[in-house]
Amino acid sequence: MQRRDFLNSLAASAGLMVPLGRHAWAATSTAGAGTHGRKLIVIMLRGAVDGLSVVAPIADANYARLRPTIALAAPGQEDGALDLDGYFGLHPALVPLLPLWQQQKLAFVHASGSPDATRSHFDAQDYMESATPGVKATADGWMNRLLQVLPGAATPTRALSIGPLMPRILAGRAAAINLANGAAGTRPNVLDRPALALAFDQLYAGHARFGKAYQDGQEAHREVMDAAAGKSGGAGGMAREMAAADGGAPLPNGFPDDAARLATLMRNDPNIQLAFIALGGWDTHANQGAGKGQLANRLRPLGQGLAVLAQRLGPLFDQTTIVVMSEFGRTARENGNGGTDHGHGNVMCVLGGGVKGGKMLGDWRGVGDDQLNEGRDLPVTTDFRSVLAHIAERHLRLGDKQLDQVFPAMPRGTASLDLLRA
Repeated sequence: MQRRDFLNSLAASAGLMVPLGRHAWAATSTAGAGTHGRKLIVIMLRGAVDGLSVVAPIADANYARLRPTIALAAPGQEDGALDLDGYFGLHPALVPLLPLWQQQKLAFVHASGSPDATRSHFDAQDYMESATPGVKATADGWMNRLLQVLPGAATPTRALSIGPLMPRILAGRAAAINLANGAAGTRPNVLDRPALALAFDQLYAGHARFGKAYQDGQEAHREVMDAAAGKSGGAGGMAREMAAADGGAPLPNGFPDDAARLATLMRNDPNIQLAFIALGGWDTHANQGAGKGQLANRLRPLGQGLAVLAQRLGPLFDQTTIVVMSEFGRTARENGNGGTDHGHGNVMCVLGGGVKGGKMLGDWRGVGDDQLNEGRDLPVTTDFRSVLAHIAERHLRLGDKQLDQVFPAMPRGTASLDLLRA
């Protein structure tokens, strides 16, 4: 095994991402991340969550007509939707989020998504992570480009992902680290043994090619360990399709624990400014259910985890914006298997202390047959990049030049969202 391959495998086992070779990155400073202390967390629901069940147009008679067995019941009925504004209702499994809506710290952007018409999970996720819909040649992810333009010096832990693999959204020249899901992500590894660590320190000390990457990886690992310790600073074919749609992302069952762990890390390590978590299990082609069932069982830990994240962040929640998005929505009409198929427009969830919440945003046109995209889906009336750019501009204080670097060829008009306080 070559030295480069060995170091990469060792870093991967430690839960770090230290790419080596021609396109290697290296952190350039140990100063604090950013000058304003504002944070961004992105939660990706891989597999295309059904936004018409997450936030249902319960007052539209077409909704129940299109979904005779999976439509949510009216508010006040058994397993009924939670009333938001008299027209829309929140899925009852997401009840932990209702206080945030009432506190005006949670908003939804309905009929949002990618303008690209693909119904491929792989392509749609790629486009949302690169933020260049329809362009497969983009080499990096938009969160990595964001890292490159944020004010302040780079640090090894400025961007953090929790999951089995470093995601596409963080691929690029800027440094990022990846932790495994669950408690394993913050457990000591072999290099935490003093004798072995000393041997590797000596091996890579002063090495012209690998020394810097090794030191950055070790520094990032120590920083994460300190933060975790509280120190300051259908049948077979359908199952295979659903697994592929998840892209390796775990089911949301463990999300509340990962959310609590992420909040602890962000509280204890002020250098962490960006974070990403992907959750799978949303490709509900069959037996989706209504207020109870398969989808409800996925939404319940999602709602719990988001509430835990908001609570555990404490005062830091006021400086944090959390975005929940999925690659596309699902059909307005249920299929013959009691599920929904790949659609187009969806709902984005945005929460945080600076959110102008308690309201629905976006250009909503209803779910009548003549209002649907191709007669089957919600249309995309708000480009997902407009939501992200609005957050980058208002929350992370980026200017027009920086926004153009992060979201190239993005349509204008972000100011009309009125989603965040300046």
